[in-house]
Amino acid sequence: MTRVRVESFTISIDGYGAGPNQDINNPLGVGGNGLHQWFIPTRTFQQIHGAGDGTTGVDNDFAARGFRNVGAWILGRNMFGPVRGPWPDMDWKGWWGDNPPYHVPVFVLTHHARPSIEMEGGTTFHFVTGGIHEALSRAREAANGMDVRIGGGVEVIRQYLQEALIDELHIAISPILLGQGERLFEGANLRAAGYECVEFVGSEKATHVVLRRREAKDS
Repeated sequence: MTRVRVESFTISIDGYGAGPNQDINNPLGVGGNGLHQWFIPTRTFQQIHGAGDGTTGVDNDFAARGFRNVGAWILGRNMFGPVRGPWPDMDWKGWWGDNPPYHVPVFVLTHHARPSIEMEGGTTFHFVTGGIHEALSRAREAANGMDVRIGGGVEVIRQYLQEALIDELHIAISPILLGQGERLFEGANLRAAGYECVEFVGSEKATHVVLRRREAKDS
């Protein structure tokens, strides 16, 4: 059965998944790059970007498992790029160059329609204007029995959490303070929605927490 998962999403100790003032120079907001000190050195990240072997251990184990059995992704508009409002042109094709690290269909939530973009390596970006339910329906179909991974950003994950549509959520808590930005769990009552902690593991650079919806435990 297709599961809906969030993987390797990092928040600060004070609960922020992105810093303030996101733009092309600060895609994760001011100070947000510091969230991923655990992820960037891992073998998984380094090999995805063709940069070397990278580290193994707890952090890499969590990073690697986030890519297993994923048949489609869902991203928010801000995760795709810094452009806001109507598309001024079709030049922007994501942060990742010609061969993005997804290699499956990716559904980008937006208020402004745009034709799909076929990239190298099997990634195709589809732009969805009908909201989170339409995006999930299309992603499930495209995943063809594999899982759907919701990549973020913060607001997109919050919307899916508030509808209890996420089956499993891996959060990495980074030992930094951002002070302001976007709080991941703002307005979300995870306990009332049926989530519980099923895994809790610490490394030198992060604390990894896995939350699962009770109804999804045996699916």
